[in-house]
Amino acid sequence: MPKPAEIPTIAPWPEGTSSFAFTEISTGERSTGAGDLGRAYWNVLTSSHQNSKRYFYAQGNYDAAERGPGGVWAAKLISSTRVYLQGFLDYYLFGNSSTVLEDSKSNEKAEEWGRSGKDPDRFRPDGTPKND
Repeated sequence: MPKPAEIPTIAPWPEGTSSFAFTEISTGERSTGAGDLGRAYWNVLTSSHQNSKRYFYAQGNYDAAERGPGGVWAAKLISSTRVYLQGFLDYYLFGNSSTVLEDSKSNEKAEEWGRSGKDPDRFRPDGTPKND
């Protein structure tokens, strides 16, 4: 059984926000931010370049953050949900693997980097085209 600190938790609202903040955010920003993340996850699945996952996570979060507070909100919610589900599945499929945990932490770092508005190209592997 994993220790509580090893299992990611998911709250109904991203950390640092509340349900009241949700009502103040534009629906358009939330939906276009969610679309940016959906496009990034699609790129992760369809990319033929090795080690490009972190770049696409950073790019999707960066694009969502560019939409405004609603995009940041959507990016935090979707990213934390992905981390939770991936952690849950990884634990039951691979056990308590330190490589899986390191990979997950690295992905989270890339997502936070993109959400903060920093250039996601820092995570671009050599040979990955700009238009991917």
